[in-house]
Amino acid sequence: MHSVTKPPRAAEHSVAPLLFPFLDLKAEYALMKAEIQAAVEMVLESQQFIMGPQVRELETEVAALVGCRFAIGCASGSDALLLALMALGVDSGAEVITVPFTFVATAGSVSRLKAKPVFVDIDPETYNLDAMHLESVITSRTRAIIPVHLFGLPAEMETITQIARANGVPVIEDAAQSIGARYVDSRCEDKNVGNIGEFGCFSFFPSKNLGGAGDGGMITTNDPEFAERLAVLRDHGSRKKYQYDLLGINSRLDSLQAAILLAKLKHLDAFTKARQQNADRYRKLFEQAGLNQAGLNMGVTLPFQPEGRRHVYNQFVIRAQKRDQLRDHLRARGIPTEIYYPSPLHLQPAFAYLGYAQGAFPQAEDASQHVLALPVFPQMTEEQQKIVVNAIAEFFAGRT
Repeated sequence: MHSVTKPPRAAEHSVAPLLFPFLDLKAEYALMKAEIQAAVEMVLESQQFIMGPQVRELETEVAALVGCRFAIGCASGSDALLLALMALGVDSGAEVITVPFTFVATAGSVSRLKAKPVFVDIDPETYNLDAMHLESVITSRTRAIIPVHLFGLPAEMETITQIARANGVPVIEDAAQSIGARYVDSRCEDKNVGNIGEFGCFSFFPSKNLGGAGDGGMITTNDPEFAERLAVLRDHGSRKKYQYDLLGINSRLDSLQAAILLAKLKHLDAFTKARQQNADRYRKLFEQAGLNQAGLNMGVTLPFQPEGRRHVYNQFVIRAQKRDQLRDHLRARGIPTEIYYPSPLHLQPAFAYLGYAQGAFPQAEDASQHVLALPVFPQMTEEQQKIVVNAIAEFFAGRT
């Protein structure tokens, strides 16, 4: 009688068909399909594709949401940062302080103006700018500070703004991932991100909590002079047709994008609450799996949410021992993950000219080796989350 040989177990680096997506934009669209199609049809019927009434309406709605006097639409979140810097007159010779653990656009917008990004390290718990390092890098050439509200969690804005104002330096909030996030300071003053510094910069990239059908961005401010300057800069520097008062750029928000975003904006609060509920469920599931007990590091560190900050969970990012092996393990079981970000900016070739060496920002470098984003999209089910957590528990149980 011949013995039956069991098939070999799949290698950990193999990739199985995904059980569900990392972000389910199709499910989101299905909920709003009729509204979005009606909004798009209205623009097509009007043929007002550039700076149509939908853009002005979206600017009004976003200003109200953020609590600012003004909101100025533009072509992308990257351009929002660039335009804010341009409005401040940042150019060659200036320095702008930010973090190396962020998307390239944060520092890239500085470099595009021939200014110098000056990096400070991050807080290892929040992944946001560590204000303890801020004052030591401010110089007479510092023209702005760009804290990033990373993954949907507000940065430590009270300390940052106190230091900035004491030194006469404006603050540009990179809120690309954090629309709807809130910060409560020591005086119990509760504000939306984008309404704390001189400028708030938002992205409507499709993966954001409020995402369009392509690129789009918005800048918020309470200063009427800045608002007027931004509106001119985004439109070739023109206040009047064929008259150019400033050297601007072409960064207008399309009417089609604005129409789609207006339709989706009605659902933003519900989707934000769903993300927060999914984050809470993850915490309970990890605790039940024995991976998050009494603050002990059991191989996984969950996202930190300080008191007084409303996290909107554009990403649910864990810190994991053996991160790359864990990701392979999850891939082999059809579970999607992402890494934001696999390398800090100061170690990227594009920023080598700044002269930072490895080890310059140890917290950012350590985070890049250990962070792993798990799916947390609004339509995610409890069963899907259990699959994720059980697979992670399986990985660490096999290595105890």
